[in-house]
Amino acid sequence: MSLCKQCFCGVRHDGAPEGKWEVYGGVRCYVATPTVDYPKNKVVLYLSDVFGPGLINAQLLTDDFARNGFRTIAPDYFNGDPIPEGTLLHPGDPSATLEFDVMKWFGNHGQAQTRPILDSLINALKEEGVTEFAAAGYCFGARYVFDLAYDDVIKVAATSHPSLLHIPADLEKYASIAKAPLLINSCIDPQFPLEAQAKADEILGNGKFAPGYVREFFEGCSHGFAVRGDLSDPKVKAGKERAFKYTVEWFLKHL
Repeated sequence: MSLCKQCFCGVRHDGAPEGKWEVYGGVRCYVATPTVDYPKNKVVLYLSDVFGPGLINAQLLTDDFARNGFRTIAPDYFNGDPIPEGTLLHPGDPSATLEFDVMKWFGNHGQAQTRPILDSLINALKEEGVTEFAAAGYCFGARYVFDLAYDDVIKVAATSHPSLLHIPADLEKYASIAKAPLLINSCIDPQFPLEAQAKADEILGNGKFAPGYVREFFEGCSHGFAVRGDLSDPKVKAGKERAFKYTVEWFLKHL
């Protein structure tokens, strides 16, 4: 498993976050709560890319889920050590280089370090009465959507431009043991290339995965579009908005 240059590309979006920072099970989280009545036993976990929930883009998306009736929690599963926002590369600059030791960072944020943080959060939420979880994983976060589905922690799963998956092993394992309906929002993507997308359809599609499987493809979009896309590009803006819409509809159907 590895990350690619596009994992660090994107545009910082404008907006005023409406959520707040809270701590659950010792885990600092950005939390967005609906302003209308909502089911208190259900939570959407927003599992971020490498920039973490401190990136305003992630906070705005978390807020958007809350506007659609889901209490949404974005954990800092990097324990205060995300990829620095200042390293964000503009997707239109092919000559840009990342001046950051990614391999050193990644060595400190593998599954052995990250999953226990998620487990602490989930256990704390269960103690407060949460019984049903959905998970939306973007890039890095998709790895943990799959892992939580394997362990039957989440009721419904959605990923956008997933990273860090073993293909076809993770798809075969998902088909074999997971119970959570799975949505994949895909694009032209070195992390989840067309061959992997076709393999996902082969293994999970055409009704083979009984709980439910859908893969959407967004023409004109590239890795990171659903979080860090350049909204001045009409295709990217439309892709980001539709990927969010499809994710909300998936959760409304299955959570």
